[in-house]
Amino acid sequence: MGIHRLNHVVLYVRDVARTAAFYTDVLDFESLLVLPGKAAFLRAPDSTNDHDIGVFQIGAAAGASQAGRSTVGMYHIAWEIGTLAELEATAHRLAEAGALVGASDHGTTKSLYAHDPDGLEFEVVWLVPAHLLDEAAVTAKTSIRPLDLATEKARYGADTRGGLGVSIPIGVTV
Repeated sequence: MGIHRLNHVVLYVRDVARTAAFYTDVLDFESLLVLPGKAAFLRAPDSTNDHDIGVFQIGAAAGASQAGRSTVGMYHIAWEIGTLAELEATAHRLAEAGALVGASDHGTTKSLYAHDPDGLEFEVVWLVPAHLLDEAAVTAKTSIRPLDLATEKARYGADTRGGLGVSIPIGVTV
C-alpha cells in the first residue's frame, strides 16, 4: 500500500452554512461548492487537494459528539502550517472567534487546539524542520508543555518554514 498523506476529512455538522463560514472566515479555507442545507466542500489555503473538508448537515437536533467520552471515535484532525508567525496569527484568529481551547509544545511540534462550531476538535501544527531538530527537541517529545510562541520564534525564527525534511521532502518547493 502506498498511502502517503491525508487527502480530506468528512464531518457531520448541525448547520453546513455556519460550519463553512467558520472554516472560511477564521482559517481562510476556500469554499468550492455549497449545497445549501446539505453539504459543502472546502479547501485549505495552500492545499493542492480537490478538497480538504467535506461537511454534511444532519440538523440542529443532532447531539454533540461523544467520541472519547462515552463512545469510540476520532479525537481530532491536524493541519500543518508553514511558519511560527502563521501559527501565532492563527492563534489570534481562533481566540477572537472563541474557538481556541489549548496550545501545547510537544518538542518537535508546536500545536494549537480548537473547536469548530459543533465542538469538533482540530489541531493546527508547526513541525520543527529536520535540520533544526536537536536532542532537546527530540527528548521533549516525551512530555507536553504549554506553548510559548515568543520563545519558539526566538529559537527557530518566526518565518522558518516548518516540516522540511519531516513532512515535506527535501528539495520540494513550497
